Amino acid sequence: MSEFFAQYGNLLWDNTLITIFMTAASTLFAYIFGIPIGVLLVITQPHGIKPHRTLNMVVGWIVNIGRSIPFIILMVALMPFTRLVLGIAIGPKAAVLPLVIAATPFVARMVESSLQEVDAGVVEVAQSAGSTTWQIVWKVILPESLPSIMLGASITLITLVGYVAMAGVIGAGGLGDVAIRYGFYRYQTDIMIATIIILIILVQIIQMAGNGISRKIDKRIKK
Repeated sequence: MSEFFAQYGNLLWDNTLITIFMTAASTLFAYIFGIPIGVLLVITQPHGIKPHRTLNMVVGWIVNIGRSIPFIILMVALMPFTRLVLGIAIGPKAAVLPLVIAATPFVARMVESSLQEVDAGVVEVAQSAGSTTWQIVWKVILPESLPSIMLGASITLITLVGYVAMAGVIGAGGLGDVAIRYGFYRYQTDIMIATIIILIILVQIIQMAGNGISRKIDKRIKK
C-alpha cells in the first residue's frame, strides 16, 4: 500500500484537486446563470407574479433542449466554440465552459422547483403590501426557498462530479482522465479502484455538507 501511494499518491492528489476545481467553478457559474433563469420561469408562469406565457414557453423550451443533450456529446460539439472563446479546447479550464453550459439548464429547473415550494400566501402578503416584483423575488421568494436551493446545490455538485469524470475521457484532466489512462488503457485495477473510492468520498462529503447547511438555515426546523 505504501509503495502504491509513493508511486501514485501525487498523481491522485493533483487530479483530485483538478476535479474539485472543475466541479466547484462550473457549479458557481451555473448558479450565477441558472438562478435568474429559474426565477424567470417561476414569475412568468400563468399563476406567477408576472405572467408572460410566450416568454415562459420560450425559456422553458430552451432549458429543456439544453437538458436533452448528453454531456459527452455536448462537450465534443462545443470544442470549436471553446477554442474560440478561451483559445484552448482541452484541459481543466477549457472543460469549465461546456460544464457550465450543460449544468445551467439543470440548475434552472432545480431552482424553479425550489421556488415553487414557497407558500403562495407569503407572496400574496408581500404583493398586498405594495412590494415590487424585484422586492418579492429578492426579499421573499429566494430567502424562503434557500434551504431547498441548498439541497439542490448538493445534487448539482454531485451531478457535476460525474460530468467532470466524463470530461476526463476527452482530455479535461482530473480523476476521470486518470481512470481512463491508467485504469483502462494500462489495466491497472488498483488505480481504477482508488479513483472510484475518491469519487465516492467526494460525493459523500458534498451530500453531508449540503444536508447540514440546509438544516442549519431552515427556519422550519427547531434548533
